[in-house]
Amino acid sequence: MSITSSAVMVEMNISVWTANKLDRAATDTITDGAGAVHNAAQVRKNLMAGTAARKNIADYAAGCRLWHNKHTLPWADKGARLLPTSLFMEYKSEANMRRSTFNGMVEDFITNYPALQKTAHNYLGTLFNAEDYPTAEEITDKFGFRLVFSPVPDAGDFRLDVPAKELEEVKSEYEDSFKDRLADAMREPWDRLHKVLTSISEKLTEPEGETEVKKRYHDTLITNAQTLCEMLTHLNVTKDPELEKARRQLEITMTGADIETLKENPGSRETMKRNVDAILKQFDW
Repeated sequence: MSITSSAVMVEMNISVWTANKLDRAATDTITDGAGAVHNAAQVRKNLMAGTAARKNIADYAAGCRLWHNKHTLPWADKGARLLPTSLFMEYKSEANMRRSTFNGMVEDFITNYPALQKTAHNYLGTLFNAEDYPTAEEITDKFGFRLVFSPVPDAGDFRLDVPAKELEEVKSEYEDSFKDRLADAMREPWDRLHKVLTSISEKLTEPEGETEVKKRYHDTLITNAQTLCEMLTHLNVTKDPELEKARRQLEITMTGADIETLKENPGSRETMKRNVDAILKQFDW
C-alpha cells in the first residue's frame, strides 16, 4: 500500500552543549592516590555547576523529542519519522513555536554566559579552569534545533544506470525493506493502544483482601485514553480497519466516563474494566 499521499517524512535534530569536561589532572590524582591504573576512574566536571540554565535547555529539548515521537511513527533507524499529512499543519505550527522557544532560551544563555562562568567558578573551586570554556561564539554552534521535511519515497521509484538484473535485485531488496518499515511503523499505534488498555485494566482490578492498599484513581485514567483515541485517527496512515475498530471501541468505552463516578462506584469500575478487557481479548496484539 502506497502512503506517499497520506504521510511525509520529518527529521527533528536538537543539539545541546553538554558542558561536560574530563579533568585529567584530577583523574590522575585520584587514581594515583588509590594505587589504581589510570583508566580505573575518571573525573568529569560540570562546567555549569551551580546553575540550571543549560540543564533547562537540555530538559526542554528532551520534552520536544518526546512530543515529536508522540506525533509521528518510526521509519528510519534514529532518523526521519513518519508524519501523517492530517497532522502536518498542527505539527509544523507547534514545532515552529518550540524551535522559537528553544532559540530564545539559547540566546538568554549566551547573554548570561560570562556570569554563569563566574558562578561555576565558585562551585568548582580548584577544579575550575578558564581554558575549559569555549567562547560564546563556539557555544552558540553547539546548540541547534533543525527540522527537515521530505516526501515518503516511492517503493518502486529507482533511477539507477545499472544492468537490469542488478536493478531488479536492488528494487526487490528495497521493496522488502519498505514493507518492513511500514509494518514497524504501523506496529507502534497498536502498541500504544495495547499499553493504554492494559494500564486501564490493571488499574481497575479491584484489590483483594482487607489488607490491600486502596487504589487511587486520577483524571489521566480517562484523559490518556481519550487523547490516544484522537491521535490514532491520524496515526492510522494505512487505514487499517482493525485498528480503527479497536480505537472506536475504546472511544465508546470512554464516552461519558467520569473519574469521580469511577472513584465512588465499584460497579462503574467493573463495567469499564469488562469493556476494556473485551477489547484486549478481541484483537491479535
